[in-house]
Amino acid sequence: MLGAWLLLGGALALGCRAQAAAQRRADDGSGRCTYSFTVASPVEATCSDGGGVSELRAELAALAARLSRLESRERGTGGSGPRGAEAGGGRDPQRAAPAARLEAAYSELLRAKSRLEEEKGRLEREKEELGRRLESSAQEITRLRAARCPPGAEGPGRDTLRGPGKAPRWDPQPLAYQELQSERTEVPASRLLEETALGRPGSQDSGCGELVWVGEPIIFGRADSIAGKYGVWMKDPEPVPPFTRETTWRVDAVGTEVRQLFQYEAAEQLARGYPAKVHILPQPLESTGAVIYRGGLFFQPRRSHTVARYDLRGEAVTAQREIPGAGYHGQYPYSWGGYTDIDLAVDETGLWVIYSTEKARGAIVLSKLDPETLEIQQTWETNIRKRGVANSFVICGTLYTVSSYSAPNATINFAYNTATSTSRALSIPFENRFRYLSMVDYNPTERQLFAWDSFNMVTYPIRLSQA
Repeated sequence: MLGAWLLLGGALALGCRAQAAAQRRADDGSGRCTYSFTVASPVEATCSDGGGVSELRAELAALAARLSRLESRERGTGGSGPRGAEAGGGRDPQRAAPAARLEAAYSELLRAKSRLEEEKGRLEREKEELGRRLESSAQEITRLRAARCPPGAEGPGRDTLRGPGKAPRWDPQPLAYQELQSERTEVPASRLLEETALGRPGSQDSGCGELVWVGEPIIFGRADSIAGKYGVWMKDPEPVPPFTRETTWRVDAVGTEVRQLFQYEAAEQLARGYPAKVHILPQPLESTGAVIYRGGLFFQPRRSHTVARYDLRGEAVTAQREIPGAGYHGQYPYSWGGYTDIDLAVDETGLWVIYSTEKARGAIVLSKLDPETLEIQQTWETNIRKRGVANSFVICGTLYTVSSYSAPNATINFAYNTATSTSRALSIPFENRFRYLSMVDYNPTERQLFAWDSFNMVTYPIRLSQA
């Protein structure tokens, strides 16, 4: 533009200097300003000679310098002419306010985006850390399972957690799982036996007779730790003071050092989980074969083929005797395992021990014991394979066996009568409600079966025919 003004200056220099000139500024529509001069039409004759040309050139140079400064100022503000003025300090305030708000909102969005990206990074780091912890926990659980219950091994550990609101209990001995090596014999449930007047539920029984019916299980309590997966609970059919027929006893049988015998004033107290006393046995017992009879706990000491009597009043072992040839610690258990080689039982006639020997080739051997001295009074060898049944009990001198510890609809499948030394097959329905029957005993006073079924302590009502 400056060059154009110089050309214009040269033309004016040729024109008449004396004529007055008018200057005009306009917008060319592209953001640039144009300046123009108008002069009266020159007449060569009236123009003066070139004496004033130098003065006019000086004015034009000053004007060109001023225009150059204006152009520099407009370029610095980002526009020319009127638009440059709008972009600068002279812009319309009504238009500037929305632009400022938009710029502020955009800046806030950028800051929010930055915060979200930081939060996303933090969450990803936490996710990775949680994944590592879960993987570590899974490995620890696998290690504990492998350490606790490998086949044939006994590892340490017991879940001692108590439910909310329960009082603290006695500190248990270190426990571990016993071996659960077993064979299963599944016997299909049969039709109910035809009920007779004496065998129908609800009828009254008197004296001894044959088992003809077993009712549905009634739950009295539930163990609250892994030590109660299987165990034994009982009442004394012939108690001695200060104990009564309501006094209830319990042993949680999972562990390598099972020494705790829990005493409850009644079954209701057992259901609430608060023992009146805990007896610590001088010897650890093995499995679920113990019974309470005439003021004594009869049990098999661990890893032995002996039977011991623990006096509940004197809190001491008063008698102990070996069972000749009896298998122990997994030689001849019931089908569910659990080191149930030696099982004790009580009926109307007294104390019994159920076991097997190498001579009997795994068949059940039944012996009658003196409850004071534990001397064997008489022995019967049956033809019932001990590993082939889940459990057994004695009623009125007859041994009865349970077909399966896990089948929901099991049966009482065999009976051996010691009076005639004969056995016969049965098919009396028997319900395993919780699918892990580890103990069954008969209480001749209450005429019920006591059982332990996967943490649950239950009873079964029964009916006997008349002899």
